[in-house]
Amino acid sequence: MIKFLLWLLLFVVCWPLALLALLLWPIVWVLTLPFRLVGIAVEGVFALLRSIILLPARVLGGRPGAAS
Repeated sequence: MIKFLLWLLLFVVCWPLALLALLLWPIVWVLTLPFRLVGIAVEGVFALLRSIILLPARVLGGRPGAAS
């Protein structure tokens, strides 16, 4: 019985925080969107640089065990 009363107390105390988080989540998502886009762009640049650097090895067939 005491666990149920403690759970009810926790629910009453925490529901405003849960409601606030529910209302603020779209704002936080919009604020973090530019950082996600920058991260995607930086990841694309690094992938491009990696492919440019490794292109000669791929053209020459530089695979381990491919010495024939």
